[in-house]
Amino acid sequence: MIITPQSPSGCGALVTDIDLKQSLGDDLISELRAVWVQHQVLGFPDQFLALEDLERFAEAFGEFGDDPFFDSIAGHPHIAEVRRDALETTPLFAESWHSDWSFLAKPPTATLLHGQVIPPQGGDTLFADQYAAWDALPEDLKALISGRNGIHSARNGYARDGLYGEQDVGRSMAIRYSDEALKTQVHPMVKAHPESGRMALFVNPGYTIGIEGLAEAEARALLMQLFAHQTQAAFIYRHQWSAGMLTLWDNRCVLHAATGGYEGFDRLLHRITIAG
Repeated sequence: MIITPQSPSGCGALVTDIDLKQSLGDDLISELRAVWVQHQVLGFPDQFLALEDLERFAEAFGEFGDDPFFDSIAGHPHIAEVRRDALETTPLFAESWHSDWSFLAKPPTATLLHGQVIPPQGGDTLFADQYAAWDALPEDLKALISGRNGIHSARNGYARDGLYGEQDVGRSMAIRYSDEALKTQVHPMVKAHPESGRMALFVNPGYTIGIEGLAEAEARALLMQLFAHQTQAAFIYRHQWSAGMLTLWDNRCVLHAATGGYEGFDRLLHRITIAG
């Protein structure tokens, strides 16, 4: 197994000289988990896996999580398709910065995406290192948000009137909008990672809609300041895809965002979340 870091900060690494079609022993799984915790995002190129292989690898990192607003693949209830057809004109899916399903009481620890059909251009995924974002946050802002809870909700995306709601027609991806998206959940705005011990910001533009104990206008102003800080270029690793690329990231310490630039081409990936 060869580990090749992809950014000066260490956020993002490629893992080669490993065959994920094979069952991995406990020692190798422990080593992989340590590498993942260190680098936050791992890419495994040229892993042409069956769905069962993908499921087996995912289970090495924990129990399957829930995807509350996606339909799953027939016969594989824990795998969803992230897809966009060549002629699709709906808004790009997941273009806003977010941590997957942060509106759940227990957000997923990890997400896996496996490239099936990858366009010849565009479609990179951006990852923002939230350890670095916390470390670089001015001390007055650290003091201001420490001990406070952010309010998270899926309403802007998955409610009836959300981006992927009733008006979202012509989308190839199987998204289910629901009134369940109107619910809210609070989480600390800064968290200690349970495995690395490092502090990370835990707010995001996609799902954090307020701050407990602050008026809406005051909370919005503070959140906008934090959003601008946590997604600045210095913290970003740009991940490029290829067919067979399997990518695993840690939702506890990175945000991510999709990018376009592949108009006229199909794109398809398989997704699994790991329970928190």
